Amino acid sequence: MSLEVDLIGLQEVDSRSAGPPPSDQLAYLSKATGLHAVAGPTVWRPDGRYGNALLAKRRILSIRHHDLSYPGHQPRAAIDAQVDIDGQSTARVLVTHFGLGLAERRYQLRKLLELLDHDHSRYTLLLADINEWLPGSVVIRRLNATLGRSSSRRTFPSRWPLFPLDRIWMRPKDILLETSVSDTFLGRTASDHLPLRAKIALP
Repeated sequence: MSLEVDLIGLQEVDSRSAGPPPSDQLAYLSKATGLHAVAGPTVWRPDGRYGNALLAKRRILSIRHHDLSYPGHQPRAAIDAQVDIDGQSTARVLVTHFGLGLAERRYQLRKLLELLDHDHSRYTLLLADINEWLPGSVVIRRLNATLGRSSSRRTFPSRWPLFPLDRIWMRPKDILLETSVSDTFLGRTASDHLPLRAKIALP
């Protein structure tokens, strides 16, 4: 696994059991990386499902799924997992993908903040494609105020990255050491977003 990371949050993962050809992307990625896989489908179809996913090197203790769908738009959701940290502590890891419309994103922001308002975890990580890039946007400002300012790294489109659509937030903020974008040939061809990576230190 070239990124050599403990946790990976993914969006738009497609798993089809039929069609030309059948494709179970999450099963393939889990087998290729050796990581535990958590599916967070938002769209169910007769031939499979589509949505978010979490890959974890560490043991996953519990999983919840939260519906963030805005009426009349593509279904959206969040994976909410408790992950073991060497048997000494746990981290809450959320993976989500906000919608394309402004009203939709603001609705999803409110739903996500409600989840975070009741968060008593020692460590919280949010891995998200928020479909926002302007630093003054309500979504970015509110999440920065709640979780600490995220780094703005250009990840989209992967061939000519211009927009920082992908973000990593964590609480407490001081566990974040650095963020970087993995700009490789494989990354540019595997997805229309470049991988965003964070290095953290847990006391």
